[in-house]
Amino acid sequence: MEPISSRFTAITHAPLPLAPPANALHARIGALYARSQKDRALFGSPLGPFHFDGQPGWLPRFVFFGPQASDESWRLAFLAGFDHRDLRPAQALLGFVEHLAEHAEQGHGLNLAFFPLVDAAGLTFAAPPRHLAAAHWLHDSAPEIGLLEKDARLRGYHGFVRIETAAPGEDILTIRVREPAEKHPTPDVELISTEEIDPFPVRFELGARGVAPADGPLTVADDLPVQPFELTLFVPSAWSDDLYHDAVSHILARFLRRYRAFQAFGGHL
Repeated sequence: MEPISSRFTAITHAPLPLAPPANALHARIGALYARSQKDRALFGSPLGPFHFDGQPGWLPRFVFFGPQASDESWRLAFLAGFDHRDLRPAQALLGFVEHLAEHAEQGHGLNLAFFPLVDAAGLTFAAPPRHLAAAHWLHDSAPEIGLLEKDARLRGYHGFVRIETAAPGEDILTIRVREPAEKHPTPDVELISTEEIDPFPVRFELGARGVAPADGPLTVADDLPVQPFELTLFVPSAWSDDLYHDAVSHILARFLRRYRAFQAFGGHL
């Protein structure tokens, strides 16, 4: 069988002229692609091309193989940057990828994919807002959603983790956990607890069991090879950039520690 690491190559693409915040994000993505050329655990392989108004674009993607990861390892996909007008989720997720590159043992045995900028066309081509966080993956016409749907079918992720900015007025973190409508996800356990969130204030939301989500990757769950869960972290919009990014890295690192424990004990506690 072809080694998993050989399926990904580091590719860089020159962006169109962009505003300063977008330039900073693309520079950070480019730096990670460059790093992936030398890193044995981190691989850069953008999805695409897609076409928007006749122009080609690519969906940034990084894949991290933790120590002792294999084709049988549990696979997670992390998604951020659903709206190019707010780049904090994208920057926060990139920061966590950089953290993992420095602390590979935190992803021991896991196969992790990162999509930091779902709204790639919005940022590169100044597309109008398309509300991609609310997209139904089977019916939405956005080319980035089409790429993500195909990737989900191919890779068979066990779970999806989304990073989003909460609606104005929210002053604490909200963590929403959802599962497919009729089947139990893998693993069938409590994915995260207050221990992983401390010291940040948090409110938990659990999707209604038996009710199919109307947006996101679970809208195609019936067609996937495994039944995934979905965990979404909503970060207050009023938080400073530093607090925003620190909270995301802290919580994702704790979540991975818990998830690795599930895998170590067979995943069905």
